[in-house]
Amino acid sequence: MLSPNPIPTQTLHHSVLTEKKVKLAVLRLDLVHEEVSGNKFFKLKYNLEEAKKLGKTTLLSFGGAFSNHILALSAAAKVSGMKSIGIIRGEESSKTNPTLSQAEENGMSLHFVSREEYRRKTESDFILALEKTYGDFFLIPEGGTNAFAIQGTQEILDERHAPFSHVATSIGTGGTFAGLSTRILKNQILLGFPALKGPWIKEEIQHLLESESIQPKGQYKLIEDYNFGGYAKWKPELIEYIRWFWREFNIPLDPIYTGKMAFGIWDLIKRDFFPPDSNIFMIHTGGLQGNAGFIEQTGQKLY
Repeated sequence: MLSPNPIPTQTLHHSVLTEKKVKLAVLRLDLVHEEVSGNKFFKLKYNLEEAKKLGKTTLLSFGGAFSNHILALSAAAKVSGMKSIGIIRGEESSKTNPTLSQAEENGMSLHFVSREEYRRKTESDFILALEKTYGDFFLIPEGGTNAFAIQGTQEILDERHAPFSHVATSIGTGGTFAGLSTRILKNQILLGFPALKGPWIKEEIQHLLESESIQPKGQYKLIEDYNFGGYAKWKPELIEYIRWFWREFNIPLDPIYTGKMAFGIWDLIKRDFFPPDSNIFMIHTGGLQGNAGFIEQTGQKLY
């Protein structure tokens, strides 16, 4: 099964932090595993264990053409000696991109569907049709978020992280945010930075917490001002910030999730959102595999 590397915490030093009297450290989940990076390691860990327990040998899930989840799932299946199937939203021509090419190299079988078909991914008739085509499999939802994912992402925080006043993470499907919310302490604030645009994200998070009976001891807040127009959208200032962050701290970010979160945290620090003596813990959720595809599509170098 999956075995993690030691996960370093990198404390940042900068004149802005000194001036604002706040501390900022980064949990480098991007280094947790050579192939199953970031929060995906934790989201998949117990899903794989459950699949093995049920005697399943094939994993099936859903994602877009540049999905971190799809690539991580293909790698996790390979490492665990299992087969994997990816139901991909879009045209088969996208198979040539770096993400899906690597997923295929990992042994994943790719099945492309239209956007209309893809919207049916939770419908029982659609799942039944997939079972008729592919046989018996263990189903993992898009993005990997389910009860097993939340069980895994709970393990990101432990007693070593008690001194932090704020814990920050990016949000895709909400599984990591939900898992972290089970571990924050009474005196801590969990900040979530959605990569997607729209008021529905608050409802989605609330539904997730209620469905899993999660009642955080501390506070939690969604910061929705840094999505740069929505999922996979970006602006030149975001790219410049990612480049600056790399030069300043030698930490790579991506423009879909971690870059937007880090940009938001830094902007909030400069705007005095965090009181003096705040101790901020930024969780780097990985997702760096998508940078190759981003550079290929846009021509924008990130480092």
